[in-house]
Amino acid sequence: MQIRGPLELPALREAIELSTADELTLVGELAIPETNAPVATLVTLHPLPTAGGFMDSHILRKAAARLPALADLAVLRFNTRGTTSPRGTSQGKFDGGEAEQFDVAAAMDFVRERSLPRPWLLGWSFGTELALKYGREHDVEGIILLSPPLHRATADDVSAWAGDERRVIAVIPEFDDYLRPVEARERFASIPGITLIDVEGGKHLWVGEAQTRRVLTEIVAVVNPDALPLPNEWPA
Repeated sequence: MQIRGPLELPALREAIELSTADELTLVGELAIPETNAPVATLVTLHPLPTAGGFMDSHILRKAAARLPALADLAVLRFNTRGTTSPRGTSQGKFDGGEAEQFDVAAAMDFVRERSLPRPWLLGWSFGTELALKYGREHDVEGIILLSPPLHRATADDVSAWAGDERRVIAVIPEFDDYLRPVEARERFASIPGITLIDVEGGKHLWVGEAQTRRVLTEIVAVVNPDALPLPNEWPA
């Protein structure tokens, strides 16, 4: 069968709860390969909840649906405080990216408690702000930024990564609503080692199978390149 749209490939999926330092419970899901041990872990940070972002935002949902089977990755998704999805509602209320630092920490605590390997923070839009602002505090191999708007992450938040040996990868859509490739090169110039990936024809929301496949390929190219190329079909 062709791999596209909402198709969910085999994986072990577990409904989980995360506990924050300020005593909130966040809801989420962990998906791991069905038979193999995961080779790396994606800790996903979703787009802006006040604009409809949640753990099921389509790129993150498709990463969890496909990449455990296709690339032997563990994928952790969760709703930040006050965010609702079919999985449920996380306690608390949206705090504009401030108290959400505790949500990121709770996810990383879970990764450590479960001994999940080689964690990467994968942020999309608002989630990239959390990765930039708080990722350096945690034991991650690096951060992957999809459509970073650089609204809440300050110039200091960005430049702080300059002296960090961990990788920073930013995937920039050609027609992004907030930050396009030329401006991205300027605003990320303070990180000499950053990898900027310009996606021709890309848009902020990565709508359509071609854009989804491109984004998932760029993620796997960073985290487990041996799994490339990603197949287009799965045995029925």
